[in-house]
Amino acid sequence: MTRYAAMFERCAADRAGAFGAFLMLGDPDLETSAALLDALVEGGADMVELGIPFSDPVADGPVIQAAAARALSAGVRTQPCLDLIAALRSRHAEVPIGILTYANIVAARGIEGFCAELAAAGCDSLLVADVPSLEAVPYAAAAHTAGIDLVMIAAPNTPRATLAKIASLSSGYTYCVARAGVTGADAELALDHGTLFAALAEVGAPPPVLGFGISTPEQVRQALASGAAGVISGSAIVAKAEQGPAAVREFVASMKAATRR
Repeated sequence: MTRYAAMFERCAADRAGAFGAFLMLGDPDLETSAALLDALVEGGADMVELGIPFSDPVADGPVIQAAAARALSAGVRTQPCLDLIAALRSRHAEVPIGILTYANIVAARGIEGFCAELAAAGCDSLLVADVPSLEAVPYAAAAHTAGIDLVMIAAPNTPRATLAKIASLSSGYTYCVARAGVTGADAELALDHGTLFAALAEVGAPPPVLGFGISTPEQVRQALASGAAGVISGSAIVAKAEQGPAAVREFVASMKAATRR
């Protein structure tokens, strides 16, 4: 059983949704980043999603863009990020760890080589935000060979045929966007995902997890009530990270508490 499958099983047994927490690796520096990663797990995150700093993160809003810029300014590149993941895995054996990054980062090391490096570091999944399903076959093949999951993005306006392709190529979970546009922390969510979740289930896709705009405990409850198996919060946690590990730990705990039915 993969770590994702075991995690979803644990959450179901606890009558809770899954809470995923995102941070940018290396922000604001490597030492602080390591402490912040531990704070995610200590706060109760069921799964961790991590960014590798990149100069043109087209799917990210201003908060996460700024985090990437800080890490790049501190000299953080891909190899130190892999080292951070390996160290996190050594301290936390069970939590699923996923990478959300961009095609340039992957291509620089080769798709097969990059997936192998992720697996060796203890990573469970790869999501390449700017690779559509039409171009995802080699990524899925490399991930499968390396023994990690390829996570793909679905939206309420994704065509049914594309959802079927996503289901055939991906595993672990399906990243479902909770809003149009880029990442950010929204005051209100506009959720109309019932048709999407039903279609994903019909084509046999991995469990749907909602991200983009999840920033309050009430939004966690709304997302889970809409039928999601879990949620991912990013910009709100990255903003809390500027206050230090204790603030991150407390915020994640409050968000995780909202997942309990």
